[in-house]
Amino acid sequence: MRVFVTGASGWIGSATVDELLAAGHDVVGLARSDASASALGARGATVLRGDLDDLESLRRGAAEAEGVVHLANKHDWANPAESNRAERVAVETLTGVLAGSDRPFVLAGGVAGLAAGRPGTEADPSPAIGPQSPRGGTENLALASVDRGVRAVTVRFAPTTHGDGDHGFVAIITAAARRHGVSGHVDDGTTRWSAVHVSDAARLVRLGLERAPAGSRLHAVAEEAIPSRDIAAAIGDALGVPVTSVPRAQAVEHFGFIGTFFGMEMAASSDWTRRTFDWTPTGPGLLADIKAGAYRHA
Repeated sequence: MRVFVTGASGWIGSATVDELLAAGHDVVGLARSDASASALGARGATVLRGDLDDLESLRRGAAEAEGVVHLANKHDWANPAESNRAERVAVETLTGVLAGSDRPFVLAGGVAGLAAGRPGTEADPSPAIGPQSPRGGTENLALASVDRGVRAVTVRFAPTTHGDGDHGFVAIITAAARRHGVSGHVDDGTTRWSAVHVSDAARLVRLGLERAPAGSRLHAVAEEAIPSRDIAAAIGDALGVPVTSVPRAQAVEHFGFIGTFFGMEMAASSDWTRRTFDWTPTGPGLLADIKAGAYRHA
């Protein structure tokens, strides 16, 4: 299959490109910089220059592909409204090209806010509805395109898709621990995060592209609920610094923007995903990755 991948040079995107190529697919990756283009070419992918605001490149990539994997996002935490706007316009553009073709469209999503008092499941609809909501409400937007002949599938990633070299949320929390000389968790540290190794996440993206029926919600979750105090303890052990509680009112000051998320319950299960697609995560767990030095760069 010829697959167009946005975010192809990113953390999850790079692993996904490798996974798709290893499975025999032809990959066209969107690249906004010379460095990204060079990295994609070295992996064996075809390069299409452009970014999320270059709608013509998005149209071309989708039109010439047999399937689309949309992983790119601006992730502008200082201006989330702009990230949400760009994401919604990009999804409108890509699904518009794919309409009526029954070609697969795999969209990246998250597990935040799915349920209260229990881990979220694949049956829980996304609460993000409309252009002003997180990610521009694109999960619901994409799934609505099923009625227009798009085989839309969402892959909801755990809040930490970890591995050696990850620069995501756990790297930012680790950097805060290094900066302050203490590894913090918010309040009593009982809020829980799910987690998945990047290699397992990439494999699930491929399975979703190849096999998932239209309208499916897949959970890239290997570990359902890791208490934030355990994450803080693993970081403290790795850095050799003490562990402390950070009051919720001071979380953003201590951690930066990630303080808001570190104090949120973001647990999710993947029982349906595992059963339906025979997906068994094999990568190391988050705490093992931290202890092994996966975040020594942070």
